[in-house]
Amino acid sequence: MQSYETDVIAWASEQAAFIRSGRFDLLDLEHIADEIEDVGKSEQREFENRMALLLAHLIKWQYQPSHRGKSWERTIKDQRTMLIRRLNKTPSLKPELENPEFWAESWADATRMAENETGILNVFPETCPWVGDQIMNADFWPE
Repeated sequence: MQSYETDVIAWASEQAAFIRSGRFDLLDLEHIADEIEDVGKSEQREFENRMALLLAHLIKWQYQPSHRGKSWERTIKDQRTMLIRRLNKTPSLKPELENPEFWAESWADATRMAENETGILNVFPETCPWVGDQIMNADFWPE
């Protein structure tokens, strides 16, 4: 049997083969449960990262109007599209949009990204000045 700790890819292939062959007695149930939970966490991390990236670009759009260009515009549009796609494919993420902790963490990540990329320090608001509907609205461009 493959070891979860030494080669997770080989272990996963082996576990899938056990399931397909009906050898449920050989399954490493504890680690399978961990991996299933990790899939959900991975989806959530991707959603959080995309939101932070979108917010960072909205911040840059607002605070550096002279630097606006097709690249920033494309990133904003792409992140909105990908966030909507994630919400449609994983509806259990929708409650995050009502979660103040999600917004606080996303905003903190976004302002850190924007500060690193722009060199503008200690200027951005401590909390997100926009509501979720604005952020996700294709017609919203902060001025």
